[in-house]
Parts: sequence; C-alpha cells; structure tokens
Amino acid sequence: MLQLPLLVTAQVDVVLLSVTLLSMWSRLSHLSYPNAVVFDEVYYGQFVSLYMKRVFFVDDSGPPLGHMILALGAYLGGFDGNFVWNRIGAEYHSSVCVCFLRLCPAVCGALCVPLVYLLTLELHFSHLSALGAALLLLLENSLIVQSRFMLLESVLIFFVLLAFFSYLRFHNNTHSWFRFCWLLLSGASCAAAVGVKYMGVFSYLLLLGVALLHTWDLIGDRTISHLSVCVQCVCRAVCLVVVPVLLYVFWFYIHLTLLHRSGPHDQLMSSAFQASLEGGLSRITKGQPLEVAYGSQVTLRSSASQQIPCWLHSHKANYPIRYESGRGSSHQQQVTCYPFKDVNNWWIIKEPGRQQLVVSSPPRPIRHGDVIQLVHGMTSRFLNSHDVAAPMSPHSQEVSGYIDFNVSMPAQNLWRVEVSNREAESESWKTILSEVRLVHVNTSAVLKLSGASLPDWGFRQLEVVAEKLFKAHSSSLGWTVEEHRYGTSQEQKEREAELHSPTHIDVDRKISFWAKFLELQWKMLMVKQEDSEHKYSSAPLEWITMETNIAYWLHPSTNAQIHLIGNPVSWSVASLTLLAYQLLAAVYLLRRRRGFKDLTDSVWARFVCLGCVCVGGFLVNFIPFLLMEKTLFLYHFLPALCYLLLLCPPLLEHTHTYLLRSGTHRRALCVCVSAVLLSVFLAFRTFCPLTYGSPELSANQLQALRWRGSWDILYRRR
Repeated sequence: MLQLPLLVTAQVDVVLLSVTLLSMWSRLSHLSYPNAVVFDEVYYGQFVSLYMKRVFFVDDSGPPLGHMILALGAYLGGFDGNFVWNRIGAEYHSSVCVCFLRLCPAVCGALCVPLVYLLTLELHFSHLSALGAALLLLLENSLIVQSRFMLLESVLIFFVLLAFFSYLRFHNNTHSWFRFCWLLLSGASCAAAVGVKYMGVFSYLLLLGVALLHTWDLIGDRTISHLSVCVQCVCRAVCLVVVPVLLYVFWFYIHLTLLHRSGPHDQLMSSAFQASLEGGLSRITKGQPLEVAYGSQVTLRSSASQQIPCWLHSHKANYPIRYESGRGSSHQQQVTCYPFKDVNNWWIIKEPGRQQLVVSSPPRPIRHGDVIQLVHGMTSRFLNSHDVAAPMSPHSQEVSGYIDFNVSMPAQNLWRVEVSNREAESESWKTILSEVRLVHVNTSAVLKLSGASLPDWGFRQLEVVAEKLFKAHSSSLGWTVEEHRYGTSQEQKEREAELHSPTHIDVDRKISFWAKFLELQWKMLMVKQEDSEHKYSSAPLEWITMETNIAYWLHPSTNAQIHLIGNPVSWSVASLTLLAYQLLAAVYLLRRRRGFKDLTDSVWARFVCLGCVCVGGFLVNFIPFLLMEKTLFLYHFLPALCYLLLLCPPLLEHTHTYLLRSGTHRRALCVCVSAVLLSVFLAFRTFCPLTYGSPELSANQLQALRWRGSWDILYRRR
C-alpha cells in the first residue's frame, strides 16, 4: 500500500553549488562582449562557417570534435555561416548571435571549477583543500579569458579533468558494479580530449599508465577470484582502449557525414576522395568511364603526399643541350608535373604494335601487368626514358617526350602498368580508384615525381624522373587517372578538339568511409602548414614565469582591451608548489630508502597518487612543447597550469597535517595561506579590466598594470 506523504531526502554540497554558480557567472556573464572577432576566433570561425555550409576542410592542428562543438553552439544560435573571418577586430553583424558562438567553450570552462573540487575529493583530500583548488581556478584570469571566446583550450581542459575524475571515482568505489559506468565515462572523456586536440593524447596516456598500475595491483590481490580479476581486466581494456578508439573514429564519421560538399582544401586529398564530394572534381568526373582502355585519353595525377597536387605534363619546349652544371641532356621534349589543370596534361594510352589511338568497340581494358605506350595528346610525343641523367636529380633517369634526332638514341617508350592497390592479379586499371606505378620496361625504373623545381627553362614546374624501384620512395611512385574519356578521333587536329569535350558514361563510383578516414588522418598528421613568426609567440620556458602576454582584442577608439594575462600570484604559487612537491618527494624517497618511514602506507600512496596526477599531468602537457618546432603561444600552457593549481591546496594540507607538529607552526601556515588567497583575489580584481575588457582604463592605469617590462599593453594618451 502506497504511504503518503512521499518524502525525498537530498544532500546538497553547498560549497560545490556556490563555486559552480560563481564559475558560471564569471565565465558566462556578458558573453557577447566584445561584439568583434577576438584573436584566434578569426581562425576557428572559418571552420564553423564551413560546418554551417557543409563544406569539406582539413585542419592540421587537430581532430574535428573541437570544431564540431563550436559549430554546435553556432547552430543553436541560428548562425548560417555567412560571415567573413578576415581580420581580428572585425565587428559581428546583427544577424550573428555572438553569445551562442562562444557558449560551448564558456560552459566547459565554467564546469572545470566544480570538476577540480570533485577531483580533489577523489584524491582523498579534505573539502577545504577542494575549495582552495576550486578558488584558484575560479580566480585565474587567463582561464577566464580563454573560456569566454570561441577557442578550444577550455574544452580540452574540461574533458581531461572529467576523464581523471571519472576514473578516480571508479577506482575508489570498489564494491559496486555501477562504478563501471564511471570507467566508461572516463574512456569517453579521453576520446573527447583527443578528439579536441592531439595534446589530449598525452593526458590519455598518463591516465592509461595510472590505470595499468592499479590493474597490476588488482592482479596481485589474492582475495579476489580469478574470474573476477579477468572480468575486471577485460572491462578496463574495453572502456579505456576499445571505446576511446571507436569514439575517435566516430568523431570523423560525423565530420565526414556533415561535410559532403567540395571546398577549398579538396586539392590536398586524392582524386577518389575529391570525387566523393558534391561539386568540384565530382562535377568534372561524373559519368567518366570506369575502366581505362587502349585509346583512353587520361590525366595522370601524382599520388605523392604533398600539399600541392600536380599532373603529368608536357609542352613544346626541349631540355637545354647543356645544364648550368655543364652536364648534357638529350635535348628532347620536357616532361614535367604541372600543378594546374591544363590541356597539356592529357595523355593517350596506346597499345604497342598498333597505330590506333581510339578506343575499340567493345573497349579493351588495361590490366595489371600490361605493357603500354603513353602519347602526349597535344604534341603526339611518346613518354620516354633512357640512361641520361635527370636535370635536377642526376642519380635518376631523365623522362622526356621522344624526338628522333637520328643520333643513335632509339626510343625507349614501353611502360608496364602495376596496380598498387589491386585486389586480384588480373585487376583492371580503374579511373580514380586505382593507384598505378608505371615501370619502364627497358630499365625497370619507375616513373616518379622528384619534387624538385626546374629552373626558368622548365617554367619552374616540378621535375619528373624515372628511378630504380629499390631507390625510390613509395609515396612518390603512384599515379591516379583523374579525368578520363574514351578517344574517338584518330587525326591530330580532331583529337585536339576532342580533348575539350569529355565522353559521359554513367558509372557509380564510391569510396568507403574507412578509406576516407585513413586518408584524412594521414593528411592531418603529415601535411603541415608553414609556421611563421608571430608578434605574440613565445617559448615554453617563458610561460612558467609569465614573461609574455597576448593582446586578444583592442577597442578601435578607446583604451578598452582584453589580454591573455594570468593571475601573477596564482602563477607564482603554482611554480613554487611544483618545486616544493619535487623536493619533498625526493626527501621522502631518500629517507624511505634508508629505512625511515615518515608516512604510513596509505598516506604515502595518497601522496604518490597526487604526484602522478598533478605533477605527471603538468609534465605531459609541458615537456612536449619543449620538443616542438612550431609557433607556440601562452595559451598552450593552460592545461599544464591547471594541474599545478590542483596540486597546491592538497600539498598544503599534507604539510599542515604531517610535517608541522606544533600548533604555532600550523597557525602560521594558516595565516600565510589566508594572505596568499587574499593576494590572489586582489590580483584577480586588479586585472579584471584586461580580462573582461571593461571598465575602460586610462593610460596611466594601464601603465600601472604592466607588472613586467616584457608585457605588451597598449594604450592611447588623450
């Protein structure tokens, strides 16, 4: 029988609720100010616009999840992608809901504060330490600035903190099978962190290392049955390895599903990838014949992994009789690789021993292992190679359009077709789908793009050579038929006219998701944009002492401005905390080695876990930047900074509880900590005008905020 009244009892952590509300207020209030493009919004905004228009792009800075999260906010705000992201400071027009563009990073940044509170508790420290860690993040000016704009650092930090909190919640709750939901959330958060930025990989590896240590201890626990150990190990492997991998692939699946239209980055991808997108190359290649046959007219695109695509090309110009180095050439017609669409990119595939240059009826497809000749469509020269040194690569053979000068240099123009990605030995050569190697029959050299640029006599086009297979790099050997038509004209004049009117035969060609995923992943990892010096770029060692700042936004007519400047007191405390933990850990280790156990096993395990998470988190998010050769900025330090801010209060609690014995010393520590917290708050208030861009300060007030001579704070005198 139902008893009335129904009663619900709930426990609310008032401190957690309070810091959450304060964090929301500090990150979300007046989010649409300034109503202008702020620093890297000019970069990320372009991708958001492309998402709104479903246009394909490649971003070599990281996977697509971060961009999709930004695009989600834009979609909720009704943004249609029609905004020109051409300069920092450009005013958003009235139809752009700026608040929603910045909403997702702001929410993630706000949630980092309660997450740090909860994470400190899961590390088995007191609520007071948890409050201290939350306050340090709450009052950190740089984290507020980075959260309030369309940037990704706050999103990355949120998922990393969520991953560690979820894992520790799983580890600490040992008597409930529901805890595996926390483990699953941890794995999903790791996948999200890696999906936002590749720097998340290092935090993921750190978490895996901690999980492996805990799993090793689990295996050695004789109180647990063998079956339970096996089940738990499998669950951990599935949640922390399999699930993150599957989710990482899933981010790309969503990315490629959404972006189905041709865009500005198509040329980075293969012909097959481009043909799968709406518009662009697919409009040219739609209805092309699938199988390459004798008499086919084709353009051959190099499969070399470089940013600029190029096509096998020839023109009515010969190699010079002698190069500047004094070496001689064949003086035959130049064959190059040309990075633009051109009628001189067309070649006709001829069967040796027959004069016919048209496709027979029915067409006779070319298969793996067949020998062919390639005739240049506009000049009728045969693709040729011989034992003459190439112009820019003297250890390789020259490739030319053969001209008979009657100088005892016979034609060597037979090429064997090898389909590299064939599924069967008799597979035919297919348009777009097949990647082929063209092997010179006489010398067994392979046609390849060397990558070198020819001098002025070669019109600065790219060099094509023939190189022995054992010397050649595999990525530069492949060629793909991109444009293809069945030739019908035998006469030269008619054939030249025919090259401008492709034959249409409806053939359905599709590329699988896995092929697109692997190609896109490879391009993102290998194709890098050239880094250039930036006014606000900095070195990693300058971040620790905050030697630099970044001007994010300047009002066009007043002194209102926003800077990425951290709370100087917090940054100093964070650096000192790192040093203190390392010194204390070294002393403990030496004393334990000598047989002195200053701490019980449980306290020591808690101290070590704190170091693994916080010091380890700092190291994996800082040291990689010391090894990178790329343009770096102060905001790259923020994930590492969060770990140091998390470390500080627990270390103070450890010092208060286990190192200070007298009440006087403990009271002195409490006074010092209170003074530091007050200083953190005062520094936060002092720099608030540079954090939020208001109120406007006078030139003298701005000059007073330049606490370090290396800071670049601009002001107008009136």
